[in-house]
Amino acid sequence: MEDSILFGSREFFLLFALLLFSRGADFLSTWIATPNLVLEGNPLAKKLGWKLGLLVNLALCVTFAFYPFVAIIISTTSILVAARNFQHAWLMRSLGEEGYRAWFVGRLLEAHLGLYLFCLFAQTVLFALIGGALVYFSGYLIPMAIGQGMIIYAVAVLFYTLLSVWRIRR
Repeated sequence: MEDSILFGSREFFLLFALLLFSRGADFLSTWIATPNLVLEGNPLAKKLGWKLGLLVNLALCVTFAFYPFVAIIISTTSILVAARNFQHAWLMRSLGEEGYRAWFVGRLLEAHLGLYLFCLFAQTVLFALIGGALVYFSGYLIPMAIGQGMIIYAVAVLFYTLLSVWRIRR
């Protein structure tokens, strides 16, 4: 496995395009779901806002395009996050950011916390298992990096969802 690639090479531009696409999908899905970032789960992204967040992500895309393994991990995670955002973005938009938050908090408070946490852990463990299998059984860069991206996605979903639940329940 090569650790890094040269600026201006074909591989650099392919990875840069992949990072732009995947990070762009994450940005677009977030914007559709929560244009005012009211529902953004990542406190750092919420604090940066759209303009500064865009500049930081552009810099990260340029930087990580030099490192194929990391670029593929970030791209995999970003695509999975975007898919998750798009899953409920229509509902968030139709109810409005505050309306969706109130609806979601109401459902969470009515649900048995143990059932909710079981479902959350089951979802994230299933993603992590597929990622772990790719990492374990692969001797190649691409499937291993995709597996790592899936594991990081699962951990991110678990972490930010638990953070949100903790804030609601306290």
